[in-house]
Order: sequence, then structure tokens, then C-alpha cells
Amino acid sequence: MTSTQFTVHTSLSPSEVLAVITDFGPDRSRWWPNVDDAHFTVHDQGPGWAEVTEGTGMGWERERYSWDAAAGSVTIDTLESNLWGPGSGWHYELVPAADGTDLRVTLNREPSSFRGRLVAALIPVVGARTLGKQFETVLRRAETH
Repeated sequence: MTSTQFTVHTSLSPSEVLAVITDFGPDRSRWWPNVDDAHFTVHDQGPGWAEVTEGTGMGWERERYSWDAAAGSVTIDTLESNLWGPGSGWHYELVPAADGTDLRVTLNREPSSFRGRLVAALIPVVGARTLGKQFETVLRRAETH
């Protein structure tokens, strides 16, 4: 299994960060650089959870999001993917900070294909930096809206 961790700071409150992460509306692909309209489907959702497929032509996954606003946590488990197998997913901790929120991100990947193994090999090298910048971009956009 390949893993990486990083933290992104934002001036948004934890509840605002949670709202950005769990907004599965039609504009999701405009906010998140790793989601395109062709690979985004909301299968079902309810209070504190959603099952969605999201990604791009390069890589997609069907995921189950589970969140607890009081605990400040979001867990995303991979259910099906063209790259990743069981045990893959994300975990977010939304930690209140003096001037906003520290979003602590943990990514775990268990490759299930040759392409997945290639991408997984890059995660320890550039994952935290690349993904951290993507999260910063999303949160900066949210700060200005």
C-alpha cells in the first residue's frame, strides 16, 4: 500500500471546509481538478454520507463518503476503481485553527492495475506536494466565493 499525508490551511471555518468537500452538486467538476463531468455520478446520498463515482478518463473511482461534522472528519472508501483496490481511500481531519482550519489529509492507495502501480509509485515522490496544491486551489476559490 502507498500512503501520503499533508496539511492545507484555509481561512474557511471547519463547517465551510466540510461543505466544500461534501458538495456533490452539478458544479463539482468546476471546483475539483481531478473530476470531470463525464466521470461524475451521484448514486445515492443521505445525512452524513454519499456514494459517488468521480474522476477523469485517466482514473476514476466509485467511493463512499462518510462524514461527522461534530468530529470534524471525512472518510472516503474506494468501492470500485480502474486504478485502486480495497483498502484505498482518503481521510480528512478538519482541525480548527486560530484563523480558520487546518485540513489534514491522509491518502492510502492499493493499486489494482498496471496503471495504478505506476501512479502509486509517484505518490511518495510528488503526491503530497501535487495534491496539496490542488486542495489549496480548491479552498482558495471557496474563500473568494
